[in-house]
Amino acid sequence: MTEKMSTHQAEDDQRNESILIYVNGRIVPKAEATVSVYDSGFMLGDGVWEGLRLYNGTWAFLDQHLDRLFEATKAIDLDLGLDRAEVTAALVATQQANGMTTDAHARLMVTRGVKTRPFQHPSLSQQGPTFVIIMEHSTPKLPRPIRLATVPHLRGLPMTQDPKLNSHSKLNCILACIAAEKAGADEGLMLDVNGFVNTTNACNFFIVRKGEVWTSTGDYCMNGITRQKVIDLCRANDIPVSERNYSLVDTYGAEEAFLTGTFGAQTPVSEIDGRQIGTGTMGAVTQKIRSLYKALIEQEAS
Repeated sequence: MTEKMSTHQAEDDQRNESILIYVNGRIVPKAEATVSVYDSGFMLGDGVWEGLRLYNGTWAFLDQHLDRLFEATKAIDLDLGLDRAEVTAALVATQQANGMTTDAHARLMVTRGVKTRPFQHPSLSQQGPTFVIIMEHSTPKLPRPIRLATVPHLRGLPMTQDPKLNSHSKLNCILACIAAEKAGADEGLMLDVNGFVNTTNACNFFIVRKGEVWTSTGDYCMNGITRQKVIDLCRANDIPVSERNYSLVDTYGAEEAFLTGTFGAQTPVSEIDGRQIGTGTMGAVTQKIRSLYKALIEQEAS
């Protein structure tokens, strides 16, 4: 049986057993980093989050991540109680407490906070928000390209749960991932409400056809920061790129496919629904984009 993998696969690092975690203004050992069972995030998935990556002492694209975090808290009518400078200070304090300089991943999580009773109404969250930063030593480990399976779970319309929102409510994506694993794949390829190829359960999705890079319109998926950086890099380096509707038929005939995300940057895809994509290895266009992205990160950190 082929080893199970995911786009967030990392090297084992024993240092993560003794990390320190930020919880509501305190930086505490992992075993003490707890929240109430009445917390609205635990109880209802009522919250938003951001993932960031540390390269050579710099949190990559921090401004864009903070933009998205504060847009998300405003969208769900949640007052974080901290401004951008204070969130950045909490992030840096957690980094310094852990002695991290590179190859680290941070997850910033904000919920509506502890509820007075175990029910849905947001007015029951009266103690203020919960803000947690989990920071781990994290080096991506990918022994082979990712295999995808198309799943029946869709990325939906914005009037149900807008897929552009980085919500704690991820059950739809988790079910998509389970369906893919049941089909013998690593992760799920999700369609949009019109049947066009959209995204995976965890990352944005790209294909390469005749040297041209395609990704979805972005109407029904998280408009990832890494996704946009790839589009921008293509445009700046004369790599044809388009945001468009395309089908599974287009996808099966692609020469290359890859995923984008904060953790794995660009992750090659070898197989979709049992069909080998290109040579089944990382293609030349994907490799070029990877090199351009690495140079961008180095420029950001310099």
